[in-house]
This record gives sequence, structure tokens and C-alpha cells, in this order.
Amino acid sequence: MPNQPRHSERKVSITKEEINTLPLASFSGEVQLITERKKIISAFEEITSHEVVGFDTETRPSFHKGQFYHVSLLQLALPEKVFLIRLNQTGITQEMISFLENDEILKAGIGLRDDIKALQKLKRFNADGFVELSTIAKRKGLEVESVKKLAGLLLGFRISKSAQTSNWEAEHYTEKQISYAATDAWVCLKLYSTLMK
Repeated sequence: MPNQPRHSERKVSITKEEINTLPLASFSGEVQLITERKKIISAFEEITSHEVVGFDTETRPSFHKGQFYHVSLLQLALPEKVFLIRLNQTGITQEMISFLENDEILKAGIGLRDDIKALQKLKRFNADGFVELSTIAKRKGLEVESVKKLAGLLLGFRISKSAQTSNWEAEHYTEKQISYAATDAWVCLKLYSTLMK
């Protein structure tokens, strides 16, 4: 019998070149942009009815030494809907604190330690229920840690990062910013379910 390739030998990493050949994908469901505190209660009623939520934050990039910006945006993804909460306009509310401290709702993301630290500069809370996807990936023997590489390796598509360093404190977001922010949180939710299979 000739040596058959073993199907159990799965890929554990992906190159930049390989990612560039993949189709581009972005979140195509409903996006709710929240800029007013009064809309937060109903948003979190919906969010907290789910057991797992994709999680990310965005902060205006700083290009000068000593310049610092607070976290501007909180992105929370459900399978068919992503909430983009403009924290620089709403502040952190009690509903958000309850969610961030709830150990029964899993918040799946990448680079969560920095996200939590940034949020705690706005208001102190005891973070619970956070699931670091790069740790799970490492435990499963994967050699990639970034959202982009994990999406390429596990989901078979690439995501655009071109809006990452845009101004997240701008008065109005561009379509590109909204798509980027929603996609990042949605991909975290998809990666969680793929890694847990």
C-alpha cells in the first residue's frame, strides 16, 4: 500500500501569503450602533439571553508619545446581530457592569487582558466569564494567535484590518469602520464555536 496522507494531520499554522489567497468575508447580519444610554437596557436584555457572546473593543490609536485615549467602542456579537456601543458617548452603565461580571455568559475574544484593562480605566469591575481564544487555540496545538490568522486557518476566509487604526472617536463612523468593528466581534463568536467542536 502506498503511503496515504493521514487525514488526522491538520494544519496548525497559516502564512500571510496563504491568507491573502482566501476570500474576504465580513459580518452581513444586523448591526445596531448605540450612542444613547437609554438604548442600553433593551440591548443588554437581548445580549444576556445568550450563553456566548463575541467580544472586542476599539480605541483611537495614539501616534505620539505620551498621548492616551480611553476605549471608545465595545463590540458584542450574537449569531445574527452585532451591537456596537460607543462608550465615549454612553459611558459604562450598570447593565454593562453586570454583563462584564457575569460568569454564566461567556465573552469570547482575543487579547482580552488588554480589553479588560482598558475598560477598567473607565469603571472598575470584577471581570468574569471571559474566554481567551488564543489560549484555547494554543491548547489545541495551533501555532497562530491573531484574529486574522485564526480566521484564515479555522474559518477559511480573511478579514480586512484596514480600518483598525482609524479614529474611533470620530463623530460619525464610516461604513468601513462599522463593518470592521462588527466583523471582529462576530469572528470571535465563530472561532469560539469552531474551537469548541
